[in-house]
Amino acid sequence: MTRKIWSKFNGFLSLLALASLLTLNTSALYAFSNASQADTLIARIQSIDGVSDVKPLESRHFNQKYTLFINQPLDHDNPAAGTFRQRVFVMNVSQERPTVLVTEGYGAAYVVNPAYREELSRLLNANIIFVEHRYFLASTPDVKNWRYLTAKNSAYDLHNVRKAFADLYKGKWIATGISKGGQTALLYTAFFPEDVDVTVPYVAPLCRGVEDGRHEPFLRERAGTAAERAVLERFQREILTRRAELKPKFDSLCEVKKYKFNIPLDEVYDFSVLELPFAFWQWGSPISEVPAAGSGAEEVFRYWMKISSPDYFIAETPVTPFFVQAGRELGYYGYDIKPFKGLLKIKRSKGYLNRIFVPADAQTKFDKSLYRKLKRFVATTDRKMMFIYGEYDPWSAVMVSEPKNGNVVVLVEPKGSHRARISTLPEEMRKRAIETLNSWLAL
Repeated sequence: MTRKIWSKFNGFLSLLALASLLTLNTSALYAFSNASQADTLIARIQSIDGVSDVKPLESRHFNQKYTLFINQPLDHDNPAAGTFRQRVFVMNVSQERPTVLVTEGYGAAYVVNPAYREELSRLLNANIIFVEHRYFLASTPDVKNWRYLTAKNSAYDLHNVRKAFADLYKGKWIATGISKGGQTALLYTAFFPEDVDVTVPYVAPLCRGVEDGRHEPFLRERAGTAAERAVLERFQREILTRRAELKPKFDSLCEVKKYKFNIPLDEVYDFSVLELPFAFWQWGSPISEVPAAGSGAEEVFRYWMKISSPDYFIAETPVTPFFVQAGRELGYYGYDIKPFKGLLKIKRSKGYLNRIFVPADAQTKFDKSLYRKLKRFVATTDRKMMFIYGEYDPWSAVMVSEPKNGNVVVLVEPKGSHRARISTLPEEMRKRAIETLNSWLAL
């Protein structure tokens, strides 16, 4: 009997040992499985034609995150023009989940941050393929020939990336971007409507000229309340009437910061005053922070610099390629100088974009054909698209027109700014947006 009990006890110990071993093995297998999946994923990415320099990155939200480069033609209509390397980031949740193609309009250095996660990826638990725009940061060609910086070429860049990852991510695809990136998502979908299932451009302008003409009346009549607009105009006027007091501070700042401009400092002073209401409403600044009339020079200057610093007007910066595109086919905004007649050193503001921002070898006549193509596409497409805007954002002056067909949805955050997102919408509007996306993707 004693032996039977000992035998059972030994058997129990053996079972415990086995269970312990199985637990250890399961943990080991899980770790091995994750490592194996990562090894498999990076190997598959490395095997994609034209891909190089695949490197892992740390992430708080994705089980694998990589940066890589993909070879692209400088001119997709003329392969003989040469190639450049475009930076791409891959953030993996699961190859069974949808994939968000982020069409950045500028550089992508911020994506390296381990905390980075795009809104749609969070809402949909989706993978991300993030594409830095050509001619920005690490995606700048060795020889910067401005003739190849076109909307069409950028759309083909994205199409090539989409094709490169088609076998890796076979689920639904969503194109999205913010501001110029939203423009890029729109134009990419217009050039390649079959590439993605859904497009979500955030605060995406659709301009019809270098100085479109719709922003100025928007700032005069629709941004904020009449009382708020009056406060801003009074503040602008005060900066101009106190020029003798404030200009030495302005000049000193520019000298200390070693700012270089294509126009005289007196003109930079004027333009940074004219820019103030656009910058104020674009970023949703509180009207309560505007210094009261007659405030001290230091307070006035400090707030002015906070909202509309002259560094925006510096010649040759990392965003110069954007101004080249704006002057060529994306368009931009103008300034209304009439309320400040007699207070400005400049005689006119028309043509300021080329004078201040665009290199001499990149200046060209504005081509309206992209505007016409995109406007026609939004009005007639059967593709599923959701546009997000902020009511007071000056870029909403040139938002897309919502067609009657239900596959294109335009949502405007009340009193919202250029920071408008699905997550900032009022509750009912936010729920509608998420339900619409889920129904479109059948998730």
